[in-house]
Amino acid sequence: MPAIQGRTREQLRQHVGRAVGGLYVSAATESGSTTTLLDNSIVLGGADTQIGKWIRFTSGSNDTLTRRITDSSITNNVTTHTFMPAATASTASESYELWDGAYSPDHIDDFINQSILAATGWVYDPIENITLHGDGKQVRFDIPSGISMISKIEYRARISSASIHTCGVTFDESTDAEMTQAVDSKDYKRGSSLKITTSAGDGSFISDSFNSLNISGYTHLEGWVKATTAIAAGDFNICLDNATCTCDGNDLETLAVPAASADTWTFFRIELANPESDTAIVSVGIEYNANSGTNTVRFDELRVAHNDTAEWETLDRRNWKIDKEARDLILVRDGQDAVGYALIKLTGGDKPALMTADSDTTEIDEDYIIANTISLLLLSTSGGPATDPDAKRQLSAFWVDQAQRARRAFPMLANVRSVD
Repeated sequence: MPAIQGRTREQLRQHVGRAVGGLYVSAATESGSTTTLLDNSIVLGGADTQIGKWIRFTSGSNDTLTRRITDSSITNNVTTHTFMPAATASTASESYELWDGAYSPDHIDDFINQSILAATGWVYDPIENITLHGDGKQVRFDIPSGISMISKIEYRARISSASIHTCGVTFDESTDAEMTQAVDSKDYKRGSSLKITTSAGDGSFISDSFNSLNISGYTHLEGWVKATTAIAAGDFNICLDNATCTCDGNDLETLAVPAASADTWTFFRIELANPESDTAIVSVGIEYNANSGTNTVRFDELRVAHNDTAEWETLDRRNWKIDKEARDLILVRDGQDAVGYALIKLTGGDKPALMTADSDTTEIDEDYIIANTISLLLLSTSGGPATDPDAKRQLSAFWVDQAQRARRAFPMLANVRSVD
């Protein structure tokens, strides 16, 4: 990506306004009404000079509203702008933009987004995603939302880790009546899974004990979950403690299991909250924390891992492809064998986001957005050959050239495969 400052839509719009000489930025200095704004700092002309101009509020209760001035007067060096339609609240000290009548700030917001759309396909917002996990059998994966292109796929070949529970046996330390357990040797991710049938009862849990384990050198808990009925983040907790888990919020670790779609194995990674205290873990618990009800939930392969010890290997491009219609990543046979049971990293990008609020920040080069927006603005207000005394068409061509120069500075996209 080109170097960007992450400027907001408001900053971009004001830069455009200053470049075309059509903007004055100020703030109300006295209390007005829902149809008037008073300012003793504005010194632009006399009475009626501001008629036809635009006010864009940029703070306060009227923030983001655009209004048209229908009358302006000056009394004791205070300019009164009368505008329509009425604002949401009476004006007081909010800041505002004053635009020449030819330059509607709402149109400029649209031109900013049109400039971003024009850059789509030339530049992407960089993304790394590690939500997918291979199991040695699965060949088709749903590509996570927010990814529009993939340039590289890697798999985690090695990492420092330790097993907490394989989920190959039932938990027998504590078992609430609302949770019935069984080992499932047919539906699993590795070896077998722990099948839990639940009923209503927030706070019900099961726990199991094991030999003392020092996990203070690890950063994340990893595992798998699958539910017959979709679960939300925090519906289930996994607890770790140096005594019998109570799953009442007092264990050394109470980790919220992320959301999972119905009937879908979901791999999760949860950052440990207090690893420095986890020097003698002897118990693990699974709690139905919230939204309890009848459900069948499976857990598998609970492990702790140190994120920074991961070693990644690149999957040869011949070993994967994309099904655009289904938005699926497909591993061919050699790719499936290479990945095996490993975490998958997708390196790629998303389409640059459109800006819908003044506080939104740009994801692509500001110089390009500003130049392209100015060219669109000038062209839209230039009129025909006989009605263009300010040579806006000629100026627009200049800014088109500036936009193209900025676009040529976008990083070259190599080995990119489009997702949609």
